[in-house]
Amino acid sequence: MAPGTNGRGVQVEDTKICVVMVGLPARGKSYIAQKAQRYLQWLSIDAKTFNVGNYRRTDAPQPSAEFFEMGNAEGERRRRAAAEAAMADMLSWFRQGGVIGILDATNSTKDRRRWVVDTCAREGIEVLFVESKSDNEDLIMANIRDVKTTSPDYKGQDPEKAAMDFRNRIKNYEKVYKTIDGDGDESDYTYLKIMDVGGQVIINRIQDYLQSRVVYYLMNLHIRPRSVWLSRHGESLYNLDGRIGGDADLSPRGHKYAQKLPELVRKSVGSDRPLTVWTSTLKRTIATARYLPDNYNQLQWKALDELDAGVCDGMTYQEIKDVYPEDFIARDEDKYNYRYRGGESYRDVVIRLEPIIMELERSEDILIVTHQAILRCIYAYFMKKDQSRSPWLNVPLHSLIKLTPRAYGTDEERYQADIPAVSTWRGKGSTAKHEDPAADATV
Repeated sequence: MAPGTNGRGVQVEDTKICVVMVGLPARGKSYIAQKAQRYLQWLSIDAKTFNVGNYRRTDAPQPSAEFFEMGNAEGERRRRAAAEAAMADMLSWFRQGGVIGILDATNSTKDRRRWVVDTCAREGIEVLFVESKSDNEDLIMANIRDVKTTSPDYKGQDPEKAAMDFRNRIKNYEKVYKTIDGDGDESDYTYLKIMDVGGQVIINRIQDYLQSRVVYYLMNLHIRPRSVWLSRHGESLYNLDGRIGGDADLSPRGHKYAQKLPELVRKSVGSDRPLTVWTSTLKRTIATARYLPDNYNQLQWKALDELDAGVCDGMTYQEIKDVYPEDFIARDEDKYNYRYRGGESYRDVVIRLEPIIMELERSEDILIVTHQAILRCIYAYFMKKDQSRSPWLNVPLHSLIKLTPRAYGTDEERYQADIPAVSTWRGKGSTAKHEDPAADATV
Protein backbone atom coordinates (compact mmCIF):
# COMPACT_ATOMS: atom_id res chain seq x y z
CA MET A 1 0.00 0.00 0.00
CA ALA A 2 1.34 3.42 -0.90
CA PRO A 3 2.11 5.66 2.07
CA GLY A 4 -0.71 8.00 2.98
CA THR A 5 -3.43 6.06 1.16
CA ASN A 6 -6.37 4.06 2.40
CA GLY A 7 -5.53 0.93 0.42
CA ARG A 8 -7.43 2.06 -2.69
CA GLY A 9 -5.04 4.81 -3.72
CA VAL A 10 -7.15 7.56 -2.15
CA GLN A 11 -5.12 10.11 -0.25
CA VAL A 12 -6.27 10.43 3.35
CA GLU A 13 -3.26 11.85 5.19
CA ASP A 14 -4.70 15.38 5.27
CA THR A 15 -8.14 14.25 6.46
CA LYS A 16 -8.85 13.73 10.14
CA ILE A 17 -12.37 13.00 11.32
CA CYS A 18 -13.87 12.79 14.78
CA VAL A 19 -16.98 10.60 14.64
CA VAL A 20 -19.13 11.61 17.60
CA MET A 21 -21.77 9.19 18.85
CA VAL A 22 -25.03 10.75 20.09
CA GLY A 23 -28.04 9.20 21.81
CA LEU A 24 -29.59 7.77 24.92
CA PRO A 25 -28.17 4.66 26.56
CA ALA A 26 -29.30 1.28 25.12
CA ARG A 27 -29.54 2.64 21.57
CA GLY A 28 -26.57 0.69 20.24
CA LYS A 29 -24.01 3.51 20.21
CA SER A 30 -21.08 1.44 21.50
CA TYR A 31 -22.01 -1.37 19.14
CA ILE A 32 -22.02 1.06 16.20
CA ALA A 33 -18.72 2.61 17.32
CA GLN A 34 -16.97 -0.74 17.64
CA LYS A 35 -18.29 -1.99 14.31
CA ALA A 36 -17.23 1.21 12.54
CA GLN A 37 -13.72 0.96 14.00
CA ARG A 38 -13.38 -2.66 12.91
CA TYR A 39 -14.60 -1.89 9.41
CA LEU A 40 -12.23 1.04 8.96
CA GLN A 41 -9.22 -0.85 10.31
CA TRP A 42 -10.14 -3.79 8.08
CA LEU A 43 -9.85 -1.38 5.13
CA SER A 44 -6.43 -0.19 6.38
CA ILE A 45 -7.78 3.15 7.61
CA ASP A 46 -6.26 4.05 10.98
CA ALA A 47 -9.24 4.29 13.35
CA LYS A 48 -9.64 4.14 17.11
CA THR A 49 -12.55 4.35 19.56
CA PHE A 50 -12.36 6.50 22.69
CA ASN A 51 -15.11 5.33 25.03
CA VAL A 52 -15.84 7.98 27.65
CA GLY A 53 -17.38 5.36 29.92
CA ASN A 54 -14.02 3.58 30.14
CA TYR A 55 -12.39 6.81 31.30
CA ARG A 56 -15.16 7.40 33.82
CA ARG A 57 -14.74 3.87 35.19
CA THR A 58 -11.21 4.65 36.36
CA ASP A 59 -12.76 7.10 38.83
CA ALA A 60 -16.23 5.58 39.28
CA PRO A 61 -16.04 1.91 38.27
CA GLN A 62 -19.60 0.73 39.08
CA PRO A 63 -21.81 3.74 39.80
CA SER A 64 -25.51 3.51 40.50
CA ALA A 65 -28.12 5.42 38.49
CA GLU A 66 -27.94 8.29 41.01
CA PHE A 67 -24.44 9.07 39.72
CA PHE A 68 -26.04 10.13 36.43
CA GLU A 69 -28.70 12.43 37.89
CA MET A 70 -28.33 15.90 36.47
CA GLY A 71 -28.50 17.44 39.95
CA ASN A 72 -25.53 15.37 41.13
CA ALA A 73 -22.74 17.95 41.00
CA GLU A 74 -19.98 15.48 41.85
CA GLY A 75 -21.24 13.02 39.27
CA GLU A 76 -21.35 15.78 36.66
CA ARG A 77 -17.79 16.82 37.52
CA ARG A 78 -16.48 13.29 37.10
CA ARG A 79 -18.38 12.73 33.87
CA ARG A 80 -17.00 15.98 32.47
CA ALA A 81 -13.48 15.03 33.53
CA ALA A 82 -13.86 11.68 31.76
CA ALA A 83 -15.00 13.39 28.55
CA GLU A 84 -12.07 15.82 28.70
CA ALA A 85 -9.59 12.99 29.27
CA ALA A 86 -10.99 11.01 26.33
CA MET A 87 -10.83 14.10 24.12
CA ALA A 88 -7.26 14.86 25.17
CA ASP A 89 -6.14 11.32 24.36
CA MET A 90 -7.93 11.42 21.02
CA LEU A 91 -6.28 14.72 20.03
CA SER A 92 -2.89 13.32 20.98
CA TRP A 93 -3.61 10.25 18.85
CA PHE A 94 -4.60 12.45 15.90
CA ARG A 95 -1.32 14.36 16.20
CA GLN A 96 0.54 11.05 15.93
CA GLY A 97 -1.14 10.26 12.60
CA GLY A 98 -4.59 8.89 13.49
CA VAL A 99 -7.20 9.33 10.78
CA ILE A 100 -10.66 8.60 12.25
CA GLY A 101 -11.28 8.85 15.98
CA ILE A 102 -14.64 7.74 17.39
CA LEU A 103 -15.83 9.52 20.53
CA ASP A 104 -18.24 7.06 22.13
CA ALA A 105 -20.52 8.71 24.69
CA THR A 106 -24.11 9.96 24.96
CA ASN A 107 -23.18 13.55 23.96
CA SER A 108 -26.82 14.21 24.67
CA THR A 109 -26.82 17.99 25.16
CA LYS A 110 -26.21 20.84 22.74
CA ASP A 111 -23.55 22.29 25.05
CA ARG A 112 -21.54 19.05 25.00
CA ARG A 113 -21.77 18.81 21.21
CA ARG A 114 -20.70 22.45 20.76
CA TRP A 115 -17.70 21.82 23.01
CA VAL A 116 -16.67 18.87 20.81
CA VAL A 117 -17.04 20.91 17.62
CA ASP A 118 -15.06 23.88 18.98
CA THR A 119 -12.30 21.68 20.40
CA CYS A 120 -11.87 19.77 17.14
CA ALA A 121 -12.05 22.92 15.02
CA ARG A 122 -9.00 24.35 16.80
CA GLU A 123 -7.07 21.25 15.68
CA GLY A 124 -8.38 21.25 12.10
CA ILE A 125 -10.36 18.04 12.67
CA GLU A 126 -13.65 17.42 10.90
CA VAL A 127 -16.62 16.35 13.03
CA LEU A 128 -19.25 13.84 11.96
CA PHE A 129 -22.09 13.24 14.43
CA VAL A 130 -23.81 9.85 14.39
CA GLU A 131 -27.07 9.82 16.34
CA SER A 132 -28.91 6.59 17.07
CA LYS A 133 -32.56 7.12 17.99
CA SER A 134 -35.19 4.53 18.77
CA ASP A 135 -38.34 4.07 20.77
CA ASN A 136 -38.49 0.39 19.79
CA GLU A 137 -39.05 -1.36 23.10
CA ASP A 138 -37.83 -4.74 21.83
CA LEU A 139 -34.53 -3.21 20.71
CA ILE A 140 -34.11 -1.26 23.96
CA MET A 141 -34.79 -4.34 26.08
CA ALA A 142 -32.39 -6.43 23.97
CA ASN A 143 -29.68 -3.81 24.50
CA ILE A 144 -30.43 -3.65 28.22
CA ARG A 145 -30.06 -7.44 28.44
CA ASP A 146 -26.77 -7.19 26.57
CA VAL A 147 -25.46 -4.36 28.76
CA LYS A 148 -26.39 -5.98 32.05
CA THR A 149 -24.44 -9.10 31.11
CA THR A 150 -21.45 -7.57 29.27
CA SER A 151 -20.91 -4.02 30.55
CA PRO A 152 -18.10 -3.55 33.09
CA ASP A 153 -20.51 -1.28 35.02
CA TYR A 154 -22.53 -4.32 36.11
CA LYS A 155 -19.93 -7.06 36.30
CA GLY A 156 -20.75 -9.49 39.11
CA GLN A 157 -24.08 -7.88 39.90
CA ASP A 158 -27.52 -9.45 40.00
CA PRO A 159 -28.85 -9.25 36.40
CA GLU A 160 -32.34 -8.08 37.34
CA LYS A 161 -31.06 -5.38 39.70
CA ALA A 162 -28.59 -4.32 37.00
CA ALA A 163 -31.40 -4.02 34.46
CA MET A 164 -33.49 -1.92 36.86
CA ASP A 165 -30.55 0.37 37.64
CA PHE A 166 -29.78 0.78 33.93
CA ARG A 167 -33.42 1.68 33.29
CA ASN A 168 -33.14 4.42 35.91
CA ARG A 169 -29.92 5.65 34.33
CA ILE A 170 -31.74 6.00 31.00
CA LYS A 171 -34.50 8.04 32.70
CA ASN A 172 -31.90 10.45 34.05
CA TYR A 173 -30.49 11.00 30.57
CA GLU A 174 -33.98 11.42 29.08
CA LYS A 175 -34.46 14.53 31.23
CA VAL A 176 -31.74 16.46 29.40
CA TYR A 177 -31.39 14.69 26.05
CA LYS A 178 -31.78 16.89 22.98
CA THR A 179 -31.75 15.38 19.52
CA ILE A 180 -29.50 17.09 16.97
CA ASP A 181 -31.40 20.17 15.82
CA GLY A 182 -31.30 20.01 12.04
CA ASP A 183 -33.49 23.08 11.67
CA GLY A 184 -31.90 25.24 14.33
CA ASP A 185 -28.47 26.19 15.62
CA GLU A 186 -27.04 22.74 14.78
CA SER A 187 -28.16 22.78 11.13
CA ASP A 188 -24.59 23.44 9.96
CA TYR A 189 -23.28 20.25 11.60
CA THR A 190 -22.30 17.22 9.55
CA TYR A 191 -24.43 14.38 10.85
CA LEU A 192 -26.08 11.03 10.25
CA LYS A 193 -29.26 10.16 12.13
CA ILE A 194 -30.20 6.49 12.29
CA MET A 195 -33.76 6.06 13.51
CA ASP A 196 -35.57 2.87 14.50
CA VAL A 197 -32.72 0.55 13.55
CA GLY A 198 -32.28 2.03 10.08
CA GLY A 199 -35.99 2.43 9.35
CA GLN A 200 -35.21 6.05 8.55
CA VAL A 201 -31.87 7.72 7.91
CA ILE A 202 -31.17 11.45 7.71
CA ILE A 203 -27.89 12.75 6.30
CA ASN A 204 -26.71 16.35 6.52
CA ARG A 205 -23.70 18.08 4.95
CA ILE A 206 -21.49 15.06 4.23
CA GLN A 207 -18.35 16.64 2.80
CA ASP A 208 -15.68 14.24 1.56
CA TYR A 209 -14.69 10.71 0.60
CA LEU A 210 -13.89 9.39 4.07
CA GLN A 211 -17.05 10.81 5.59
CA SER A 212 -19.08 9.21 2.80
CA ARG A 213 -17.36 5.84 3.41
CA VAL A 214 -18.30 5.94 7.10
CA VAL A 215 -21.86 7.02 6.36
CA TYR A 216 -22.36 4.37 3.66
CA TYR A 217 -21.23 1.65 6.03
CA LEU A 218 -23.38 2.86 8.92
CA MET A 219 -26.43 3.13 6.67
CA ASN A 220 -26.09 -0.60 6.02
CA LEU A 221 -25.48 -1.49 9.67
CA HIS A 222 -28.42 -2.72 11.69
CA ILE A 223 -28.17 -3.08 15.43
CA ARG A 224 -30.64 -5.88 16.03
CA PRO A 225 -29.09 -8.86 17.83
CA ARG A 226 -28.06 -11.56 15.36
CA SER A 227 -25.37 -14.13 14.55
CA VAL A 228 -23.35 -15.20 11.52
CA TRP A 229 -22.27 -18.80 10.86
CA LEU A 230 -19.05 -19.69 9.03
CA SER A 231 -17.79 -22.98 7.66
CA ARG A 232 -15.07 -24.07 5.30
CA HIS A 233 -15.96 -26.54 2.60
CA GLY A 234 -15.46 -30.20 3.38
CA GLU A 235 -12.03 -31.69 2.87
CA SER A 236 -11.16 -31.71 -0.87
CA LEU A 237 -8.95 -33.92 -3.01
CA TYR A 238 -6.55 -30.99 -3.34
CA ASN A 239 -6.40 -30.74 0.47
CA LEU A 240 -5.27 -34.35 0.61
CA ASP A 241 -2.45 -33.62 -1.85
CA GLY A 242 -1.45 -30.36 -0.15
CA ARG A 243 -2.29 -28.36 -3.30
CA ILE A 244 -3.64 -24.81 -3.25
CA GLY A 245 -6.43 -23.27 -5.30
CA GLY A 246 -8.11 -25.26 -8.03
CA ASP A 247 -11.70 -26.46 -8.29
CA ALA A 248 -11.36 -29.93 -6.82
CA ASP A 249 -14.13 -32.26 -5.70
CA LEU A 250 -14.63 -33.27 -2.09
CA SER A 251 -12.78 -36.21 -0.63
CA PRO A 252 -14.80 -39.09 0.90
CA ARG A 253 -14.37 -37.46 4.33
CA GLY A 254 -15.42 -34.12 2.82
CA HIS A 255 -18.66 -35.73 1.64
CA LYS A 256 -19.24 -37.01 5.16
CA TYR A 257 -18.85 -33.48 6.50
CA ALA A 258 -21.40 -32.21 3.98
CA GLN A 259 -23.84 -34.81 5.30
CA LYS A 260 -23.07 -33.83 8.91
CA LEU A 261 -23.29 -30.06 8.38
CA PRO A 262 -27.13 -29.86 8.67
CA GLU A 263 -26.90 -31.49 12.11
CA LEU A 264 -24.27 -28.99 13.27
CA VAL A 265 -26.40 -26.12 12.01
CA ARG A 266 -29.53 -27.41 13.77
CA LYS A 267 -27.56 -27.77 16.98
CA SER A 268 -26.45 -24.14 16.81
CA VAL A 269 -29.42 -22.46 15.14
CA GLY A 270 -32.45 -24.56 15.93
CA SER A 271 -34.68 -26.57 13.63
CA ASP A 272 -37.32 -23.87 13.01
CA ARG A 273 -35.03 -21.01 11.99
CA PRO A 274 -34.13 -21.05 8.29
CA LEU A 275 -30.86 -19.52 7.19
CA THR A 276 -29.72 -17.97 3.95
CA VAL A 277 -26.65 -19.85 2.71
CA TRP A 278 -23.87 -18.17 0.78
CA THR A 279 -21.27 -20.26 -1.03
CA SER A 280 -18.56 -19.51 -3.55
CA THR A 281 -18.96 -20.56 -7.17
CA LEU A 282 -16.48 -23.43 -6.73
CA LYS A 283 -17.59 -27.08 -6.63
CA ARG A 284 -16.33 -27.93 -3.17
CA THR A 285 -18.40 -25.27 -1.39
CA ILE A 286 -21.56 -25.96 -3.38
CA ALA A 287 -21.19 -29.70 -2.67
CA THR A 288 -20.70 -29.01 1.04
CA ALA A 289 -24.00 -27.10 1.23
CA ARG A 290 -26.09 -29.50 -0.82
CA TYR A 291 -27.58 -31.43 2.12
CA LEU A 292 -28.84 -28.35 3.96
CA PRO A 293 -32.65 -28.10 4.26
CA ASP A 294 -34.68 -27.13 1.19
CA ASN A 295 -36.08 -24.06 2.94
CA TYR A 296 -32.55 -22.60 3.18
CA ASN A 297 -32.17 -20.16 0.30
CA GLN A 298 -28.75 -20.70 -1.30
CA LEU A 299 -26.81 -18.02 -3.18
CA GLN A 300 -23.46 -18.29 -4.95
CA TRP A 301 -21.04 -15.36 -4.77
CA LYS A 302 -18.03 -15.00 -7.04
CA ALA A 303 -16.59 -12.68 -4.38
CA LEU A 304 -16.41 -15.70 -2.03
CA ASP A 305 -14.11 -17.70 -4.33
CA GLU A 306 -10.77 -18.66 -2.84
CA LEU A 307 -7.75 -16.35 -3.06
CA ASP A 308 -6.40 -16.52 -6.63
CA ALA A 309 -2.95 -18.14 -6.53
CA GLY A 310 -2.15 -17.11 -10.11
CA VAL A 311 0.68 -19.11 -11.65
CA CYS A 312 0.90 -21.15 -8.42
CA ASP A 313 -2.65 -22.46 -8.71
CA GLY A 314 -2.68 -26.23 -8.21
CA MET A 315 0.87 -26.38 -6.83
CA THR A 316 2.09 -27.65 -3.46
CA TYR A 317 4.10 -25.33 -1.23
CA GLN A 318 7.18 -27.44 -1.89
CA GLU A 319 6.70 -26.96 -5.63
CA ILE A 320 6.28 -23.22 -5.14
CA LYS A 321 9.49 -23.09 -3.09
CA ASP A 322 11.36 -25.03 -5.78
CA VAL A 323 10.04 -23.09 -8.78
CA TYR A 324 9.59 -19.61 -7.26
CA PRO A 325 11.97 -19.51 -4.25
CA GLU A 326 12.04 -15.70 -4.04
CA ASP A 327 8.26 -15.52 -4.08
CA PHE A 328 8.01 -18.19 -1.39
CA ILE A 329 10.22 -16.11 0.91
CA ALA A 330 8.52 -12.82 0.03
CA ARG A 331 5.08 -14.20 0.85
CA ASP A 332 6.17 -15.45 4.24
CA GLU A 333 7.72 -12.08 5.05
CA ASP A 334 4.52 -10.13 4.27
CA LYS A 335 1.71 -12.56 3.64
CA TYR A 336 -1.04 -9.93 3.84
CA ASN A 337 0.38 -7.75 1.06
CA TYR A 338 2.14 -10.36 -1.09
CA ARG A 339 0.36 -10.87 -4.42
CA TYR A 340 0.83 -14.13 -6.32
CA ARG A 341 2.10 -13.68 -9.86
CA GLY A 342 -1.05 -13.24 -11.91
CA GLY A 343 -3.13 -13.68 -8.77
CA GLU A 344 -4.17 -11.94 -5.55
CA SER A 345 -2.99 -10.87 -2.12
CA TYR A 346 -4.98 -10.97 1.10
CA ARG A 347 -5.35 -7.19 0.75
CA ASP A 348 -6.95 -7.77 -2.67
CA VAL A 349 -9.33 -10.29 -1.10
CA VAL A 350 -10.41 -7.76 1.53
CA ILE A 351 -11.24 -5.24 -1.19
CA ARG A 352 -13.41 -7.70 -3.13
CA LEU A 353 -15.07 -8.84 0.10
CA GLU A 354 -16.28 -5.34 1.01
CA PRO A 355 -19.67 -5.82 -0.76
CA ILE A 356 -20.03 -9.11 1.11
CA ILE A 357 -19.46 -7.33 4.43
CA MET A 358 -22.00 -4.66 3.50
CA GLU A 359 -24.58 -7.29 2.65
CA LEU A 360 -23.79 -9.20 5.84
CA GLU A 361 -24.34 -6.11 7.95
CA ARG A 362 -27.79 -5.44 6.54
CA SER A 363 -28.86 -9.10 6.60
CA GLU A 364 -29.77 -11.61 9.28
CA ASP A 365 -29.33 -15.37 9.67
CA ILE A 366 -26.51 -15.97 7.17
CA LEU A 367 -24.41 -19.15 6.87
CA ILE A 368 -21.29 -18.76 4.74
CA VAL A 369 -19.65 -21.86 3.31
CA THR A 370 -16.40 -20.85 1.67
CA HIS A 371 -12.60 -21.15 1.69
CA GLN A 372 -9.73 -20.76 4.14
CA ALA A 373 -8.33 -17.39 3.01
CA ILE A 374 -11.82 -15.92 2.62
CA LEU A 375 -12.88 -17.02 6.10
CA ARG A 376 -9.65 -15.67 7.56
CA CYS A 377 -10.55 -12.22 6.22
CA ILE A 378 -14.19 -12.39 7.35
CA TYR A 379 -13.21 -13.74 10.77
CA ALA A 380 -10.60 -10.99 11.15
CA TYR A 381 -13.28 -8.39 10.44
CA PHE A 382 -15.65 -9.65 13.12
CA MET A 383 -12.97 -10.48 15.69
CA LYS A 384 -10.85 -7.36 15.15
CA LYS A 385 -7.71 -9.29 14.26
CA ASP A 386 -4.55 -7.51 13.16
CA GLN A 387 -3.97 -7.60 9.39
CA SER A 388 -0.48 -9.04 9.71
CA ARG A 389 -1.89 -11.94 11.77
CA SER A 390 -5.02 -12.66 9.76
CA PRO A 391 -3.32 -14.67 6.95
CA TRP A 392 -1.85 -17.00 9.59
CA LEU A 393 -5.10 -17.74 11.44
CA ASN A 394 -6.03 -21.40 11.73
CA VAL A 395 -9.51 -22.04 10.36
CA PRO A 396 -9.77 -25.84 10.47
CA LEU A 397 -11.79 -28.05 8.19
CA HIS A 398 -14.97 -29.75 9.43
CA SER A 399 -16.04 -27.20 12.04
CA LEU A 400 -18.86 -24.65 12.23
CA ILE A 401 -18.16 -21.21 13.74
CA LYS A 402 -20.92 -19.05 15.20
CA LEU A 403 -20.11 -15.35 15.68
CA THR A 404 -22.44 -13.05 17.64
CA PRO A 405 -21.49 -9.34 17.56
CA ARG A 406 -22.15 -7.43 20.79
CA ALA A 407 -21.49 -3.95 22.10
CA TYR A 408 -18.18 -4.85 23.75
CA GLY A 409 -16.88 -7.51 21.36
CA THR A 410 -17.94 -10.60 19.41
CA ASP A 411 -18.86 -13.90 21.04
CA GLU A 412 -17.60 -17.07 19.36
CA GLU A 413 -18.82 -20.66 19.54
CA ARG A 414 -17.42 -23.67 17.68
CA TYR A 415 -19.16 -26.90 16.73
CA GLN A 416 -16.97 -29.82 15.70
CA ALA A 417 -18.15 -32.49 13.27
CA ASP A 418 -15.75 -35.10 14.69
CA ILE A 419 -14.89 -36.16 11.15
CA PRO A 420 -11.11 -36.37 10.58
CA ALA A 421 -9.53 -34.03 8.05
CA VAL A 422 -6.04 -32.91 7.10
CA SER A 423 -4.74 -29.68 8.56
CA THR A 424 -4.09 -27.12 5.83
CA TRP A 425 -2.48 -24.69 8.24
CA ARG A 426 1.16 -24.01 7.30
CA GLY A 427 3.75 -22.42 9.54
CA LYS A 428 5.99 -19.62 8.33
CA GLY A 429 8.88 -20.98 6.27
CA SER A 430 7.42 -24.48 6.08
CA THR A 431 6.29 -26.43 3.02
CA ALA A 432 4.42 -29.06 5.01
CA LYS A 433 0.78 -29.61 4.12
CA HIS A 434 -0.21 -31.01 7.55
CA GLU A 435 0.97 -29.25 10.68
CA ASP A 436 -0.14 -28.72 14.22
CA PRO A 437 -1.73 -25.24 14.32
CA ALA A 438 -1.03 -24.77 18.02
CA ALA A 439 1.16 -21.78 17.12
CA ASP A 440 -2.07 -19.79 16.92
CA ALA A 441 -4.14 -21.07 19.80
CA THR A 442 -6.66 -18.21 19.56
CA VAL A 443 -8.33 -19.63 16.48
